[in-house]
Amino acid sequence: MFDRPDAGERAVLVHLDFPNENDREDAQEFRELVRSAGVEPVGIVTGSRSQPSARFFVGSGKLEEIITEKAVTDADVVLFNHALSPSQQRNLEGSLECRVIDRTGVILDIFAQRARTHEGKLQVELAQLEYISTRLIRGWTHLERQKGGIGLRGPGETQLETDRRLLRGRIKALTGRLEKVRKQRDQGRRSRTRAEIPTISLVGYTNAGKSTLFNRLTDSGVYAADQLFATLDPTLRRIDFPDIGRAILVDTVGFIRHLPHKLVDAFRATLEETISATLLLHVIDGADSRRLDNIEAVEQVLDEIGAGDVKVLRVYNKIDLLDDGVSRIDRDEDGAPVRVWLSANSGEGTDLLFDAVAELLSDEVMHCILRLRPEQGRLRAMLFESNHVIQEEYDDKGMARVEVRLQTSDFERMLKRCNVPRADLLIDRL
Repeated sequence: MFDRPDAGERAVLVHLDFPNENDREDAQEFRELVRSAGVEPVGIVTGSRSQPSARFFVGSGKLEEIITEKAVTDADVVLFNHALSPSQQRNLEGSLECRVIDRTGVILDIFAQRARTHEGKLQVELAQLEYISTRLIRGWTHLERQKGGIGLRGPGETQLETDRRLLRGRIKALTGRLEKVRKQRDQGRRSRTRAEIPTISLVGYTNAGKSTLFNRLTDSGVYAADQLFATLDPTLRRIDFPDIGRAILVDTVGFIRHLPHKLVDAFRATLEETISATLLLHVIDGADSRRLDNIEAVEQVLDEIGAGDVKVLRVYNKIDLLDDGVSRIDRDEDGAPVRVWLSANSGEGTDLLFDAVAELLSDEVMHCILRLRPEQGRLRAMLFESNHVIQEEYDDKGMARVEVRLQTSDFERMLKRCNVPRADLLIDRL
C-alpha cells in the first residue's frame, strides 16, 4: 500500500526514558515483543528526554547514533518502543533510509501472525486498517491523477484519495461483519444467563500462563507457548466445579502496558466475554519482578473495557520458579479467598483454585435439609439422580430428611419440572 522500504528480520531497537511515569515503557518487555514477532534484535539505542521531539521523536544527536548503529549492525528495520506520529515515522524513514515501525505496529504484526479464527482475523485486519488510515498522508510518492485523457478530462482523483475511499469502504464492511459476530456472542451469553451457568474468565498480563492454566483445568489442547500474545482467539470450555456444578471457563487475549486503543476497539466483541463474566481469574506471573506493574496495567485495561466491577480472584502462577514457592490460599479479614498460589505447569495448587472458586461462587449454591413427604418422591429421585444428595434419613412420621448441596438455579428448575411450589417445601438452612 505504501511506496516505502521493505522491512527485514534484523532490527535496531530504540528506547527512551521519560520523566513522566505514564509515558515510560519497559525495554526488556520490548525485546520480548520483538522476538515474539520473529525479528532478531541486533542492537539497541537508549537515551532519555524530557519530551519527544516533534520532528523525529529523538534529538538530532540520537538520530545520528541510530544511523551509525544501523550501519554497524547491518539492520534492515528500526523499531521504536514508543508510539510515533505519522509525520515522525515518515521523517525517520527518510533519514534512516529503512522501514521504521513503532510499538503499536509491532503489536499489530504479532496479532496478525497469531490470529487463527475467522473472527480473530477480522479483528486484526480492522485494527491494522485503522492504524494505516492515519498514515496515508504522504504515504505515496506517486500522487498523479488517476483519471483524465480524451473523453475523461476533469478534476480526477488522486491515488491518495482513492486509497482513502477504499480503506473507508473496507473498514465499514469489517465493522459490520464484527457487529454480527458481537450479536452472535451476545446471544450465546444470553443463553448461558438464562440457564444461569456461571462464566469464569481468565485475564492477565500477556505470557502470565493463562493458556497453560486453562489446559490444566480443562484437559484441553489450547496453544500455549513462552511468548507474548500466544493466545488471541477466545476459547470456551465447560468445566465442573465441586458443589457448584457446571461452569464455562474462558481463555482470553493477554493485556499489555499501553495496549493500543485501536486494538481495544477492534477486540471489543472478544473482550465482552470478560465484561459479562461471573468471576475473573486474574492470572499473574508470580516469578516476574515486574508483577506489580503488570497487575496495575491489567486493572487499567479492565477499567477501560468496563469490567472493573466484576468479582476478581488473583491467581499467582509459576510458583515452581520461586525459591520459597508454596501453594496456598490467601484470605481477607472476612475469610474470603483473595489470592491463590499455584503452578499451572506442574499442577501444584490447582485443587486449591477449585476450592477457592467454589467458595466465591457459593452465593449461588444452597446447602440445606429438605423434609420431603412421600408424594414429593419425584423431586427426591431427581436430587439423587443428579448426585446432589449428601445424606438421607427418615423421621418417625415417614418424612425423608435429605441433606443437599446444589446451585439455586438447578434447584428451581427441578421444582418447576416436578410442579412442586417452593412454598410447599420444608427447608432447613445449614
